[in-house]
Amino acid sequence: MRLVWECSTRGRTALVLGAAVLGGSLTACSGGEGTKVVPPPGNAAATGSPSPTPAVHPFTGGRTGLRNPVLAVKIENTRPAMPQHGVSAADIVYVEQVEGGETRLMAVYSSRLPGQVGPVRSARISDLHILPQFGRPAFAFSGVQGKMKKYIRRAPVYDISQENAGRAYYRRGPKQIPYNLYADPKVLLKQAPKAQGPRDIGFRFGPAPEGGRPTRSFTARWPAATMAFTWSAKEKRWLSSWGGSPHTAAEGGRLGGRTVVVQYARTTRSRFHDFLGSYTPLIHTTGTGRAVVLRDGRAYDARWSRPAEDKGTTFTTADGKPMTFASGQVWVVLVNDGKPHIP
Repeated sequence: MRLVWECSTRGRTALVLGAAVLGGSLTACSGGEGTKVVPPPGNAAATGSPSPTPAVHPFTGGRTGLRNPVLAVKIENTRPAMPQHGVSAADIVYVEQVEGGETRLMAVYSSRLPGQVGPVRSARISDLHILPQFGRPAFAFSGVQGKMKKYIRRAPVYDISQENAGRAYYRRGPKQIPYNLYADPKVLLKQAPKAQGPRDIGFRFGPAPEGGRPTRSFTARWPAATMAFTWSAKEKRWLSSWGGSPHTAAEGGRLGGRTVVVQYARTTRSRFHDFLGSYTPLIHTTGTGRAVVLRDGRAYDARWSRPAEDKGTTFTTADGKPMTFASGQVWVVLVNDGKPHIP
C-alpha cells in the first residue's frame, strides 16, 4: 500500500524508504493498471480543470453544499472524550483502529459545518491512505509524531493542524488535556482557501437493493473497543452505542448514520508507535475485500474495491450490482479482516 503522492508520473520509481516506513510488503505504482474507474460527473479531470456541479452531493446524496470545500477532522473516540462535538453534522464518519486496540474518528465535512468540532486529536498514517480519494481536502488535527511530519508535508492535503492554524483551536472545560481541544470549522477553512470541493468517492445513493437480512443491531469489534449500531424505524437511521452505552452527541441525541458500512480491511503494524511503545496500526484500504452495509433496517453482504489511493471505494452487492446507500450521513467502520487484533 504505497502512498499515492510518492509515485512519480514520469519515472514511477519504487521508493524503498516509503515501503519501510509504512511496514509490510508494499506494491509499486501501477500507472493506472487494474480496475477501470470511469470519472463520474463532478470529478475534476487530471488537468485540474474546473468540474461541473454534481446533481447530488457525492458524500450524502443530498442537494446542499454541492461545491463546498472538504474538511476532514480527527476526533477522539474514547470515554474521556465523550460526548463529542460536531460529529452529527459530518457527511462521512470513519472509525479507525489506533494504538492499544482503541479507535479514533475522522469526520469529513462538506455539505454543512457545525459550530465546533472536537475533541481534536492527532493524525495517524492510515489517514494519509484514506484522504487522497478526496483530492486535496483541508485536514485538521492536533499534531503528529515527529517521524510522520514529512509524510504530512508530502500528502495531498492542506495541513491546518493546531501547529499551522492555531487561532482556529481553543481549549474549554470541563474535560482534561488532551480531551479538551476544539476547533471552529469556519475558521479552519479560512486557513485553507484552496481546499478542494467534493468529488466522486465511489458512493452510490438510491432505493435499497433487493435482498438483505432484516437486522436490528450490528456490533463492530476491535481489541479494546466495541461499537453497536441499532436500527431506529422512528428516526430512520442506525443509532450508535460505544462500549455498551448510548453514543450521544454533545448537541443532543444519539450519534449514528442513515447508512453504516462495516468494511473489513487488513490491519498490519506500521513503523510508527506512541510514547508507550504501542505500534500504530496500518489499515489497508486499497484493493478488494468484504463489507456489510446496513441501511433501512437490513444488512447486505457486499464487496468493496479501491484500485488506487487517488480513487474512490466502490461497493457492490453479492450479484455484482452497485450497493446503493440511503441519502444522509454515512459511517465507514474499518475493522480487521479476521479476528480483532493488535498488530
